Amino acid sequence: MSKEEDVKKYGADNIQVLEGLEAVRKRPGMYIGSIGFRGLHHLVWEIVDNSVDEAMAGYATQISIKLHPGNIIEVTDNGRGMPVDIHPKTKKSAVETILTVLHAGGKFDSSNYKVSGGLHGVGASVVNALSDLFEVWIKRDGKLYYQKYTKGGKPTKPLQVIGNAEPGETGTRIKFHPDYTIMDKVDFDFGTIIDHTKQIAYLNKGLNIACEDIEKNVLRSYCFEGGIIDYVNELNKGKKLTIPNVIYAEGEFKEKTNSENSVMVEVAMQYNETYTSNIVSYANNIQTGDGGTHEQGFYDALTRIYNNYSETNKLFKNKDEKISREDVKDGLVAIISIKHTDPIFEGQTKGKLENKDARIATNKVISLALEKYMAENPDHARAIIDKCLMTQRARLAANAAREASRKKDGLDIGNLPGKLADCTSKNAEISELFIVEGNSAGGSAKMGRDRMTQAILPLRGKVINAEKNNFETVLSNKEIATIIHALGTGITDEFNINKLKYHKIIIMTDADVDGAHITTLLLTFLYRYMRPLIEYGFVYIAQPPLYKISSNKSTYYAYNDAQKEEILAKLDDKKSVGIQRYKGLGEMDPEQLWETTMDPQTRKMLQVQIDDLARCDAVFTTLMGEEIEPRHDFIQENAKYAENIDI
Repeated sequence: MSKEEDVKKYGADNIQVLEGLEAVRKRPGMYIGSIGFRGLHHLVWEIVDNSVDEAMAGYATQISIKLHPGNIIEVTDNGRGMPVDIHPKTKKSAVETILTVLHAGGKFDSSNYKVSGGLHGVGASVVNALSDLFEVWIKRDGKLYYQKYTKGGKPTKPLQVIGNAEPGETGTRIKFHPDYTIMDKVDFDFGTIIDHTKQIAYLNKGLNIACEDIEKNVLRSYCFEGGIIDYVNELNKGKKLTIPNVIYAEGEFKEKTNSENSVMVEVAMQYNETYTSNIVSYANNIQTGDGGTHEQGFYDALTRIYNNYSETNKLFKNKDEKISREDVKDGLVAIISIKHTDPIFEGQTKGKLENKDARIATNKVISLALEKYMAENPDHARAIIDKCLMTQRARLAANAAREASRKKDGLDIGNLPGKLADCTSKNAEISELFIVEGNSAGGSAKMGRDRMTQAILPLRGKVINAEKNNFETVLSNKEIATIIHALGTGITDEFNINKLKYHKIIIMTDADVDGAHITTLLLTFLYRYMRPLIEYGFVYIAQPPLYKISSNKSTYYAYNDAQKEEILAKLDDKKSVGIQRYKGLGEMDPEQLWETTMDPQTRKMLQVQIDDLARCDAVFTTLMGEEIEPRHDFIQENAKYAENIDI
């Protein structure tokens, strides 16, 4: 069927109305998660997802995202254009129906979108509801249509024809400004938009996506013909490789009992010589941070094929030896991307895929490609198996050592004398864990804290580098073991976010080079072994002040040099001014530490976020990995941005 015929078929009759928009402005968190930074950017993703859906359906090849001065976002695609005819139920144009009625979208009609990321169909209407200005231009049927909405999605006029479109030209352009009477007054971050866009481009090979910051005159364009193969290459940049090639698999699976449902599977994987893994899964372009059935199918295939290969080639030392899911992960970088006609996600966040056929489909598709690759590349196959067996032996040794340690020391939270000073509350949502550098700072923190909600865990020894060391060595580190036990979630495959005891994990170290190094070591461990803590936004970095400024009977705190100068400029009696440069947290008494760094009403903290997985992974590899040259290059390139260096 031609594009022109499809455009005609995609009309108001295809838009199914389920319910109204009334609740969106009253409870925005139900629809976009939050009204802060993440929720603000979620508005952009909702509009972009609609354009990406057009691309996945085969109707769009180009998407443009522009950030205008004043926090105005513009998204344009060259898809079919939103339908403009009159909807049979609402008696309004299909465009107005889509933009003003919740759950009114073509995503519920499989004849329009075989797969879609905007599953719930609430995207555009929710963005309209949470904007004080929303405009849409549509090129369709040789005409240019326009409609404008003001505060809360109220149309100023019905859809109008304002001109003609070029012959054969179609598409949709949307421009909106968030309603800051509802949303927190935060700005759009162009870097965050770029990172998300780049990820979408990797997952949809051949799709051109351009991002432009109009005010700063910055343009970034992405198009990856290799798709997720390019993604794996990016994630493995700077790492020593176990096998030189990216193993790639793609295929489509149809469930016999339901011929309408199909699963398209794409997998790219490659091993490197590190001790950590980076497996990222997606369903319909949505990252599934909690995994799901497609990940299970991936691991099913790997463990079965590796075990069969090892048995056939007599690589096991004894008949009871088996490679498990944990054993295949060391050094593995993999992207799993499935596109399902009817995806089922767990919860509102869509963090976990639940479709049973996705497990079967992923298993079958990767099995065919992996068996073929190993048969054709026996040297590479042997290198993979050797790495898995080495991981297995290290894991078994670590388990034995951990069990022996438990029996000897009775290691649990109740038996960590001098370590964890727990809080009284057992409500994880209000509980905070401060991981503090040094005994003296830990003592001040224990005395100055709110005992009801704040727990203190002082670090007394050296935190191991999780990037350079294997699983067994990392877990044998006493500081790491203490952190794992304190948090309660377990690690890697045993990680369970529901067992987390504190919803704020706050790293509190000195504002010097040593403190920064400890922070980096802790973040490296959390990223490699407990990454969902960062992905869910539970990890923070405390920002203690650098200066205490005293004038007469008043005290001021400055968090950087510029703030210090600003405070000094406002003080009239310069002679009475005293300035103290804090060299460490231990120099503060409990009252000062509480007031500046721990009091929820006055403290400053940075939330640790992952916006670009590839870039984040590369930074950890560069800064904390074995290779010296990439680290040297990074320092040379970024030295000009360094501040507060201890010399």
